[in-house]
Amino acid sequence: MLRSAILGAGHYVPPKVVTNDDLAKLMPTTNEWIVQRTGIRERRYVEGNVGASDLALPAVHAALERAQRKVSDVDAILFATLSPDVNFPGSGCFLADKLGLRGVPALDVRNQCSGFLYSLSVADAWIRAGVYENVLVVGSEVHSTGLDFTERGRDVAVLFGDGAGAVLVGKSTRDDQGVLSLALHADGAGAQSLWVEAPASRVMPRLSKEMLDEGRHYPKMDGKAVFRAATDKMPEVANEVLAKAGLAAADVDLFVPHQANMRINQMVGAKLGIPEARTVHNIERYGNTTAATIPIGLSEAWAEGRLSPGTRVLLAAFGAGFTWAGAVVRF
Repeated sequence: MLRSAILGAGHYVPPKVVTNDDLAKLMPTTNEWIVQRTGIRERRYVEGNVGASDLALPAVHAALERAQRKVSDVDAILFATLSPDVNFPGSGCFLADKLGLRGVPALDVRNQCSGFLYSLSVADAWIRAGVYENVLVVGSEVHSTGLDFTERGRDVAVLFGDGAGAVLVGKSTRDDQGVLSLALHADGAGAQSLWVEAPASRVMPRLSKEMLDEGRHYPKMDGKAVFRAATDKMPEVANEVLAKAGLAAADVDLFVPHQANMRINQMVGAKLGIPEARTVHNIERYGNTTAATIPIGLSEAWAEGRLSPGTRVLLAAFGAGFTWAGAVVRF
């Protein structure tokens, strides 16, 4: 059976470290308050004029090196982000230009925290259909330039960081290797529980003084609603993809959940019966990098030697939309 496989993974985070104490100088919060509620201790922020495609570039080169492929081997790009370089065109086009790729298709995917897994599903379909052979799947975010660093926005601003992760998806090279199962879901009834309302094409003007004064161009979140939904839907979709792959949670060698909140990940792991020792956590160092969290986790696991041939990896994410997704991948 022809399967797609993750052939290499890479990541990049900007060098500037922003601690909880640094944020406490900007708004009324404390290190203890942030750690207790989120598990986050620090995150990375860009400096200067840096966009999502800029962060993605070194992550892509790292992924290609691990996959032992050249830039010229890439024949398609999928770019997951909620923070594109500009409103349009998509960041995938900017990345292709930076890579020197001409004529290679580039598709942006706007599914927030689930964006990487949605993109992986497209890459998987392309590979299995024989449409493309080497597909870059990128998750990259610059959150720091769009956060409300006042008391009004503190509950959300402390959560997010900047970073990028990338994988190269191609044909599996072994019978036991590849993407074993995928599942995607969405429910728009939860859209306003986590969103950025403005600018909006449904109103004239798209961005007004009133919107700016009310902070409607900053992310807003109903934390309790998101927590409840995430701790329900992530285990649900994880069990769904495990069943599709003919596996049980006990068969999982490594669990890489979306890094939104340490408490969410711990609760999801407990519901699945997957111990901490088999779970990737990096939110304490990077915060929530939305579409980039899972590929960053895969890249770090690769560097740490946790992704040897045959390793069975469970991936799960939940985010704005609401959207949620899962996958089982064998390396």
